[in-house]
Amino acid sequence: MDRAVIVALDFPNKEETLAFLDQFPEEKLFVKVGMELFYSEGPAIIKEIKSRGHQIFLDLKLHDIPHTVEQAMSVLANLEVDMVNVHAAGTIEMMAAALKGLTQQTNKRPLIIAVTQLTSTDEARMKEELLISSSLEETVKVYAQNAKRAGLDGVVCSPHEAPVIHQVCGKDFLTVTPGIRFKDSQKDDQVRITTPQQARQLGSDFIVVGRPITKAKDPVLAYQNCLKGFLTSKKEEDDDKRPG
Repeated sequence: MDRAVIVALDFPNKEETLAFLDQFPEEKLFVKVGMELFYSEGPAIIKEIKSRGHQIFLDLKLHDIPHTVEQAMSVLANLEVDMVNVHAAGTIEMMAAALKGLTQQTNKRPLIIAVTQLTSTDEARMKEELLISSSLEETVKVYAQNAKRAGLDGVVCSPHEAPVIHQVCGKDFLTVTPGIRFKDSQKDDQVRITTPQQARQLGSDFIVVGRPITKAKDPVLAYQNCLKGFLTSKKEEDDDKRPG
């Protein structure tokens, strides 16, 4: 799957979601459906979005005992989404069970990735509230290695952690990175953030962008600028800076 910008559809209902997508009649987007929208509208919203030709990252972050996660994934497999996820903190056994659930009925499956540490979490919170004594980078690195051992395709992480993850897990192990903000955007509740251009340079395979696009005065322009910033190679950026 090619590198892409994933637009987070963080809307409370079908009406607002489709009104946003209506602004992109010619674009085939890669979108993220999270808990708010999925719990509000259920599988029907997935079918509606897929009928419009968009790809979907179903972001439910499953985290439970292995059997429960396996059974849940076997149900999600029927939705024909393009990407799903679990929490890496659920252990290698749980992640392997999730993969098994996706492939019970067919070998054709969505990408499956694991959340390492949320981009709203910093090292102080991780140590003081989660009682994880290792550094943030070390924790994310080990969680990524566990996900690879379980057979998963990649992880959700901050762009800042993408280089070390590719170093220890290989270039083909995907890094899906939220915490993306434009230069003039507010940080909101994110802590470990970058611009689309910085994420590209750090090696992110996919970036997840929500409010900077969905709340923009011109969402289509914001998306196109984000896509251009992320997909433009460093060589092209350097060429653009050279005097004519």
